[in-house]
Amino acid sequence: RPQAVESGGGLVQAGGSLRLSCTISPFAFSDYAMGWFRQRPGEEREGIATISWRGDSATYADSVRGRFTISRDNRKNALYLQMNNLKTDDTAMYYCAADISGGGYYSRSAHEFSYWGQGTQVTVSS
Repeated sequence: RPQAVESGGGLVQAGGSLRLSCTISPFAFSDYAMGWFRQRPGEEREGIATISWRGDSATYADSVRGRFTISRDNRKNALYLQMNNLKTDDTAMYYCAADISGGGYYSRSAHEFSYWGQGTQVTVSS
């Protein structure tokens, strides 16, 4: 069964940047929209960004718009999340997943996505 592998998390000071990466295999990566999510302890998983299968359009949650950029490289089966001007509220476990259902690109609802991995922890200190 395909599973995501996320990387790039870590500890960073507020105002700093991180770039997350994700791959899913075995999987027809270039056929599907993809999304990034985050989850804080005790909270539901929040969809923060999605990208179309061609990578030519994206959606963002208000909480990250203007600071985070989602991108993909279909030749490398890779998904990225560039995170700039990080805030302490961005501290969370970050996940990527595939919009297998076809209904997740605009909704950013975690229920529409599949092939979850273990996530990568992002911690932003003040």
